Amino acid sequence: MSLELISLENIQEVAHRYGYWAVFLGILLENLGLPIPGETVTLVGGFLSGSNELNFWLVLSDAIMGAVIGGTCGYWIGRVSGWPFLVKVGSIFRISEIRLLNIKEKFSQNAAKTVFFGRFLALFRVFAAPLAGIVEMPFGKFFLYNLLGAIAWASLMVTLAFFAGKIISLEQLVAWVGKFAIAALLIMTGLIVVPLWLESRQIKETSGEE
Repeated sequence: MSLELISLENIQEVAHRYGYWAVFLGILLENLGLPIPGETVTLVGGFLSGSNELNFWLVLSDAIMGAVIGGTCGYWIGRVSGWPFLVKVGSIFRISEIRLLNIKEKFSQNAAKTVFFGRFLALFRVFAAPLAGIVEMPFGKFFLYNLLGAIAWASLMVTLAFFAGKIISLEQLVAWVGKFAIAALLIMTGLIVVPLWLESRQIKETSGEE
């Protein structure tokens, strides 16, 4: 899907035409890995509810349901495809199975936090659920944190757009949220990548000494 097809103007047009379905399906499809900016879709829905074009509670409910159902589908995709699929993908990017096992162990230790807080970051929002399935996180536990994360994320985005939309333009709101999301993603990536790099370097140094 090209960037033109998912521009803010096109999202607004679809939201005007299909209303609540646009919010629900936009977030659901993003969680299934399609290049749809679910965050922007949610902000547009909240903005339209602030202008009384849509109902606030229905927009919020659609956003939560889209996120929960999409995350649940992602979980089962990961659970069914499993570890062999991740190893195959890792080999494409030249990531050894030992390194993947290390990542799997760290993810398993922090799976609940990743599922919950990953909801607020675009890439983590897409990959956290399948990874939870791959590491066989208990479904009941996953569902709880996926639901709580979806409620927290949707409530923040819809409420922010509902009230902020009365003060600033939708374009400015989307731009500000986008910048914050990029900064948060870089910080989160750094917190994950740097420790792994340091650990890898330490292992190489230990191997060299032996």
